[in-house]
Amino acid sequence: EMLTRDWSSDVCSSDLSEPRSPIAVGYVLKRYPRFSETFVVNEILALEKAGVQVDIFALGPVSETHFQEAISRVRAPVHRIRHQFHDTELYWQLLVQARKALPEFRRLAHLADEHDWVTVGQAVLLAMQAQSKGIRHLHAHFGTQAATVARLAAAFAGIHYSFTAHAKDIYHQYEEPVQLDLKIRDAAFTVTVSDYNVDYLRTHFGAPTDRTHRIYNGLDLSAFPYHPPINRPSHVVAVGRLVEKKGFPFLIEAIGLLRDRSIDCRCTLVGDGPLRPQLQKQIEDLGLTDRVQLAGVRPLTEVSAFLKGAAVLVAPSIISEGGDRDGLPTILVEGMALGTPCISTQVVGIPELIRDHETGLCVAPNDAKVLADAIAEMLGNPTMARLLADNARALIESEYDVHRNTARLRDLFAQSIQAVEAQHAAHPPSAAE
Repeated sequence: EMLTRDWSSDVCSSDLSEPRSPIAVGYVLKRYPRFSETFVVNEILALEKAGVQVDIFALGPVSETHFQEAISRVRAPVHRIRHQFHDTELYWQLLVQARKALPEFRRLAHLADEHDWVTVGQAVLLAMQAQSKGIRHLHAHFGTQAATVARLAAAFAGIHYSFTAHAKDIYHQYEEPVQLDLKIRDAAFTVTVSDYNVDYLRTHFGAPTDRTHRIYNGLDLSAFPYHPPINRPSHVVAVGRLVEKKGFPFLIEAIGLLRDRSIDCRCTLVGDGPLRPQLQKQIEDLGLTDRVQLAGVRPLTEVSAFLKGAAVLVAPSIISEGGDRDGLPTILVEGMALGTPCISTQVVGIPELIRDHETGLCVAPNDAKVLADAIAEMLGNPTMARLLADNARALIESEYDVHRNTARLRDLFAQSIQAVEAQHAAHPPSAAE
């Protein structure tokens, strides 16, 4: 007879026993925390403030060394789902336990046929954790592995799931199909971060109009007081991972063009990533070491200080060769909230935020000359810069307040939970044997 194993020991958790909220949601993430994914932390903090009970499930180990201060304010317990299964016998024990514990596992086990055994194992562990902790809905960020595991786990646990699609998960050409159409079909609802994305998901993946929702990534505006751009030095700031889609080589080239026009400005590029050596070489080759600084990763307080002191924030986003692109960079929302005039490019949903000559300057991507022209225009016209900054703050207040936007998300979670309860009342799940 096979020995029974308690697989709960394979889920590392900081859980505390507390009464569950009527809206108890499991957030499924590939990794948590991640330095660049402040939008996830902002969302969770706003949900918790509104009384939603959140548990975080991380499918992979922490891979970063720097984290934002806001993570320390998240109360949600973090459960690290086992991501390796080396012992065949123990894996079989897991499936036996799932068959007994999960009312829908036997009926829906065929869903596992299209996935590798690690994915199935994580989904089973997640489903059993959701069941034992009273979680009533699963929500994944990004339509890739997190949504894959959440979809299976929700099916096995007899609850609903949803996911937020951002940019890379929609547009990047992965070696293995992401199957967004399948995930959208089975989700209670799908969220994405721009109207452009909504239209794309509907056109290319058959996303239903009534179950596809645009919810902008928002900010707690009390932490981003407005500072009008008055008498600021000619300092250009850019913030982001040093990867192809950010388009930073075009910004460095634009600073060189401005120097050649005798326009005096300096540029600080905050962030790190695989392109750092290439960017540093470009700076040196163009003779810009006295004008362009690679500042590396900085905490949010320092980033805010850079923004408050800058004449302009530039996000020169492009579409990478592999199709990766920015959806709607959070740094632009932060800069606009703080009162820093912004310049960005006509990529995906960015024009919804940076409305050209209304809330900022929005130019064609992959063009250092037009980017240099825009920077020169912003630096040379402080009256226009102030008007754009005022308009930008008004837009952020009306459409990017995280508490207002997550209220919509809470309503969607509540509707999903109510639908499951009604379904169970009408057709109770069969008892597990």
